[in-house]
Amino acid sequence: MIPHPAWPVDPGVIIPFLVAVALIELTPGPNMGWLALVSLSRGRLAGFAAVAGVTVGLAAWMLAAAFGLTQALLIWPWLYQLIRWAGVAFLLWLAWEAWRGDGDPAAGDGEEHRTLRDLFLRGMTGNLLNPKAAVFYVALLPTFMRPDHGSPLTQALTLGGLHLVVAAAIHSLIVLGGAGAGGLVLTRMQGPALRAVTAGGIAVVALWMAWETRG
Repeated sequence: MIPHPAWPVDPGVIIPFLVAVALIELTPGPNMGWLALVSLSRGRLAGFAAVAGVTVGLAAWMLAAAFGLTQALLIWPWLYQLIRWAGVAFLLWLAWEAWRGDGDPAAGDGEEHRTLRDLFLRGMTGNLLNPKAAVFYVALLPTFMRPDHGSPLTQALTLGGLHLVVAAAIHSLIVLGGAGAGGLVLTRMQGPALRAVTAGGIAVVALWMAWETRG
């Protein structure tokens, strides 16, 4: 009988994997830009609500990749493009919403719960419509998996879980930095000026996503 390994993944790949995903998450991208804008304009709590949504969206792609569902993006390139442009359109809609003033940080306290829920859902939806998240799991995870070390599903779930922890930690740091800078910004900029900056920033994030996912 072949003994089962004590670790769900090869211990030798854990540190290289964590370094790799940390470098990827620290590379400027749509998530980083959107989270910075949310925390800058709406504060720390709103930023963490957005982080939670982003993490759930990433977890959905991770589970889909672990069970082989994301192979459909490789088999049908049109599906990749459909998700990609839906994600871009969603961000542009958020930019338009910000321009109109929906979710203004000056809204009453009674709106806070709805705002946090909406930011969670937007973060989740934005990542579900980001095919690059799926490609990340399809392309990166297999390079750290070892055929002689446990089941592929267990390895994929373990490494994917580690990635989620790293991503949530880095995104939380972005929120803390954005919220810290936001206090200064909000004392100098309110109303139409703040809406214009936020909407313009989200529109740039949308174009950024279109460029980054073009491959």
